[in-house]
Parts: sequence; C-alpha cells; structure tokens
Amino acid sequence: MEIFWVIILIVILVLLLAFAVFLLLYTFFLQILPMAFGGAFFAKSSDEKIKKMILLAGINPGDKVLDLGSGDGSLVIELAKREAKAYGYEISPYLVWLSKGKIKKAGLSSAFIFQKNFWKEDLSEFDVIFVYGIKYMMPRLEKKLKKELKPGTKIISNYFVFPNLKPQKENGEARLYII
Repeated sequence: MEIFWVIILIVILVLLLAFAVFLLLYTFFLQILPMAFGGAFFAKSSDEKIKKMILLAGINPGDKVLDLGSGDGSLVIELAKREAKAYGYEISPYLVWLSKGKIKKAGLSSAFIFQKNFWKEDLSEFDVIFVYGIKYMMPRLEKKLKKELKPGTKIISNYFVFPNLKPQKENGEARLYII
C-alpha cells in the first residue's frame, strides 16, 4: 500500500513540475521575448475592438495591410476575410505557430504571418499598419513610421498614442493616423 502513495506523490510532483515549466515558457515566449526586442507583451484584442479598428481603417479589397506584433493572428484573419492582403510580423515562435494554424484552419490564402522583428524590417510597402504597442515603444515607432511610410499610409493604434502625430479619427481607444 505504501508504494501506491509514493507513486501518487511522484505523479503529483511531476505534474507540478510540468506546470511550472509551462508557466516559465509561457512567460518567456509571450511576455519577456517580445519586450527584449523592443516590442510589447501579448495582449489579445477583443473581437469588438478588432471590428472597431478595421472600421476605422476603412479597409478596401486588395489593401496591403500589416499588423505589427500580430499575436495570435486574430486581426490578420479578420483583415483577410475582408479581402485585404493581410500580413503579421510576430517575434514569438509560439504565437507564429498558433497564428499559422488558425489561418490554415480558416482556409485563407491572403493571410500571412512571419516570425520577424519589425524594427529590422522596411515597412514602406504597406497601405495600412496596425499596432497595439506599449507606451515606451511609441516614440521610437513614430520615428520609424515617419521615415519609412509613403504619404497617405494609414496607421491604426490600439490604445497607445504617438507623442507627436495627431489622430485624424478615433473610435473608442482606437486611433487613425495618416502619414
């Protein structure tokens, strides 16, 4: 009978250890890794907020659209459903894998997710840029966007504001900027 309880105790300890490892990996890939590269931690936008941002952007079929730090791919998927050429740049390998699986399941041929650090990429080819950044990154991002984007490019910021750009329109916490 004692061996039974020893085995139960070992199983419980293994499960607790596995859970602790999961939490460490989750924290690393979704919180620490993005911020180490100058980005923001993963925070999912609600479906309602995604719809507000897309409405604010005035997406047209064929627009080439980019979500900076695309997280789980929800915004990219919704953009592709509206016939945009939707791209996402995400630093977390787990979120890239998750996003690609969701895109495949949705059967979308105009949605693309790349594991990339957007600070190192040229963003000039896009018509619309979506960002759900964090306060500390917005001044640097504003400089990058002003330098790289062509006149008329739309930027939709979810919650956080740019220090010098003035929003053209707002819908709740979503803001439209035009370069």
